[in-house]
Amino acid sequence: MKCQKCDKLATFHITELTGGPGGELVELHLCEDHARTYLTQSDDSAEDKQSMAGALAQQLQVGQTAEELSRLDQKACPVCGITFYEFRSKGRLGCPHDYTFFEQELMPLLANIHGETEHVGKTPRRAPMQTENRTRLIRLRREMKEAVAAEDYEKATELRDEIKGIEQGLDSAAGEK
Repeated sequence: MKCQKCDKLATFHITELTGGPGGELVELHLCEDHARTYLTQSDDSAEDKQSMAGALAQQLQVGQTAEELSRLDQKACPVCGITFYEFRSKGRLGCPHDYTFFEQELMPLLANIHGETEHVGKTPRRAPMQTENRTRLIRLRREMKEAVAAEDYEKATELRDEIKGIEQGLDSAAGEK
């Protein structure tokens, strides 16, 4: 998608509610330069500082350039292999370890969305035991996919058998409860 002000690629997609409650939704698709100008102009009022545009303006003021964002997008979780770009485009993480791996990038986002960065609700009793196995399954499935792509079918077969063993263990544990 192109920037609404020029022919560059739009990297910032801003949706704002104008005119107070029940107001009109305004969608903006801007390149980094025009987004910086727009967000700097709207950063002057107190209301905008609390909006998403204000949060983006603060990130731009910190100096997050396109090169830094590009480098960050290449960062990939060693367990599941998801890149930060995939997370940004899909809005979903690949495994529980992503919260640790992308912690610096996620904390401001979580604080902005939820107001807190720590979970204080209930946790299932069986979750801690199965979380390790589920994470291991994600890693093994990724390795199996890579082995098939590399045409290393013996390794893929070993990994498939290991995956089946773990899945059977999870199914039997779920049947007991």
